Amino acid sequence: MPSRADSSPRLIAENRKARFDYFIEQRLEAGLALQGWEVKSMRAGRAQLQEAYVYVRGAEAFLIGAHFSPLPTTSNHVPADPVRTRKLLLHRSELNGLIGAVERRGYTLVPLELYWKQGRAKLLIGLAKGKKQHDKRATEKARDWQRDKARLLRRG
Repeated sequence: MPSRADSSPRLIAENRKARFDYFIEQRLEAGLALQGWEVKSMRAGRAQLQEAYVYVRGAEAFLIGAHFSPLPTTSNHVPADPVRTRKLLLHRSELNGLIGAVERRGYTLVPLELYWKQGRAKLLIGLAKGKKQHDKRATEKARDWQRDKARLLRRG
């Protein structure tokens, strides 16, 4: 098992649907303000980003809708809310850039991956534009062609 100081990121959860639904134009790494039981459930791999999104309110960014399943052995003195709003830890300059892109240029902030980096939980955020239906079909068609091409080359 790798040590806590290991610098290679270890994936906890991934939002695979985000890459299908959005054009990701910029990626940004953010820390998370977590409670103890949430860290324990993340270490057990019980986190989901499927329905999550990032919201900017009052010069702060928040992760909303991420589901962290509490372990049955966590402490009882703190009530565990699996889908509570979690604050994202970003530098002021990063936040200002995100606020400008979201409010003025119509971008969306999408959580892409949740992972451990040097013993700390990090969230990869994507600055994204939504795909139209025809864009999604084109992406799917290209993916199918790549799969078929690989299959033909293997047989060939």
